[in-house]
Amino acid sequence: MKQIIWFVKTYATFVVLFVLQKPLFLFLEKGSATQPVDNIFTELPAVIWHGLPLDLSMAGYLSVIPGFLSIAVVWLKRDLVKPIMNIYFIIASLFITCSFLLNASLYPYWKYPLDSTPLFYFFTSPADAIASVSIWQVILSIVILIVLTIGVWFTLRMRGEKRQQYSRYSYGYGGFGSGKRNRFDDFDRHRGRTSIILLLLTGLLFLPIRGGITVSTMNTGQAYFSQNAYLNHSAVNPLFSLFESITHQEDFASQYRFMKDKEADKIFATMTSTSDENTYPLLNEATFKKGTPDILIVIMESFASDIMPSMGSYKDVAVCLDSIAQQSILFTRFYANSFRTDRGMVSILSGYPAQPTTSIMRYPRKTSQLPSIARNLAKYKNYKTTYYYGGDADFCNMRSYLVSQGYQHIISDANFPIEDKLSKWGVPDHILAAKMMEDIKAQQNEKRPMLRILQTSSSHEPFEVPYHRLKDKRLNAFAYTDSVMGAIVREYRKLPRWKNTLIVFVPDHVGGYKENLNDHDRSRYQIPLILAGGAISRPMKVGIIGSQHDIAATLLGQLGVEHREFTFSKNMMSDATPKFAFFAVNDAFGIVSEENSLIYDNRAKRIVYDKDEKGFNLKRGQAYLQKIYDDLAKK
Repeated sequence: MKQIIWFVKTYATFVVLFVLQKPLFLFLEKGSATQPVDNIFTELPAVIWHGLPLDLSMAGYLSVIPGFLSIAVVWLKRDLVKPIMNIYFIIASLFITCSFLLNASLYPYWKYPLDSTPLFYFFTSPADAIASVSIWQVILSIVILIVLTIGVWFTLRMRGEKRQQYSRYSYGYGGFGSGKRNRFDDFDRHRGRTSIILLLLTGLLFLPIRGGITVSTMNTGQAYFSQNAYLNHSAVNPLFSLFESITHQEDFASQYRFMKDKEADKIFATMTSTSDENTYPLLNEATFKKGTPDILIVIMESFASDIMPSMGSYKDVAVCLDSIAQQSILFTRFYANSFRTDRGMVSILSGYPAQPTTSIMRYPRKTSQLPSIARNLAKYKNYKTTYYYGGDADFCNMRSYLVSQGYQHIISDANFPIEDKLSKWGVPDHILAAKMMEDIKAQQNEKRPMLRILQTSSSHEPFEVPYHRLKDKRLNAFAYTDSVMGAIVREYRKLPRWKNTLIVFVPDHVGGYKENLNDHDRSRYQIPLILAGGAISRPMKVGIIGSQHDIAATLLGQLGVEHREFTFSKNMMSDATPKFAFFAVNDAFGIVSEENSLIYDNRAKRIVYDKDEKGFNLKRGQAYLQKIYDDLAKK
């Protein structure tokens, strides 16, 4: 029993040590905050609460070895295990102390939680890494590190409590042969029970380490909760952030080097433009007389052009969306930027192209530097911003991305009662849409323009939906989400703000394509882009080629909002911009233009799809991908 209590205390001690770092960091780094905090004491509970999952997770990682060693103590002599345990605690104490001190020391310069960058600098050039630090600062830092490490170790160390030992040859109450049970037999059974309990407790560490049993795993993004970056950074566990960064380390600058930098720069310059010269208007003049329009961007899980009757072979699936498109602005030559939700989101909301072998959303430090539709609308047009998603907002670092993007309110599965979470992915689309429509109706008198994002999830495997119209389970799920899109438009039309509202329907990525379609076929990546609502100028079909990351510049250009920082996004409706679509799939890229449609396999180092003017887009696509990774490395 003593070993069980000791193990629980050890885990709790790790948690307490991590929690105590937060008020220390808040007070030490208050002067480094880019956004002022009026009262640290009022913000401290929220910082501790939102950072607690990372603390519990990191404490779980650090408690695994003590868990197994505590089982060893039950069966072996304590004097054999105790030195090993204390050495481990010295190492753990050093990690905890060093990560906190580094985080506190570097934050005034980096304004971001600790990651692997200082290790990279130190191991590549130790002299340069400490070149700007005086010898006395180095000595003082080492002294502080030693003192704090000893203090943490003293708190954690395995104490030498004495316990009664039983000999295999000791006698019971009545001695050997007395007929009474031997004490050694009782003790042996006690050791077995204790070992099983300790093994179960060690196994249960999986829950805090992973962050529960939901689809998302623990990541630094789960600590993000505020529009004030300093409060988010204060909530992050620095040791967790460091280990996460190390395990996700990639050398982006060395990847996809197809040509010399000067050649890539020259080609890339012909493929980009942030100009709004001669932009064709898609919004009616009456909209601007009434003020800046409300905007609703609906990101539809896995939709594709093929399931719309007027654009594909399936005539009875996305019938509502197809009907909406006939009364709206439909882009008929539009392409998904990737094949995953996290990459599609970034393409749509940040105008940033997807990457073939990674996702920038895995790196909160990099996503915090991405441009943002939400931020620009709030900055230049005073928009209020809300994000609606029926699933876990912590999945794939989504929360940290959305917070850094400037979304003031994030509605997710945590905002719904348990009985509404009917599927693996959380709340079904019709319940999520009903919540959004309820908010829209309640905010009809809001004077500020509104930007709302609705991200659906029901048309995703395992395709379990509360709807039964089609026999095919997969197509029925798309038909269900399609029916929700129809209901949104029908309800919205009844409201006064409809006349001054723009709705953007766009899939997150391709998924509803024909089964068994070759990956190396451009038609697989075609998706619909629909601009609907009372704010559009007139229904029309637009045959301009574009992809998801062009939405940002096109939308902001239509609203007269600055978008120069969207380097990769281009205003499709401007005469000044080149017209092409770029997409990245599993270690391959595709590029479509009037001259040529091409897909290049990076692994095989060969073109796998080439239509019209053969090879025209090869150099262009390679230069474009090379510049994406140049930019990714710099962030």
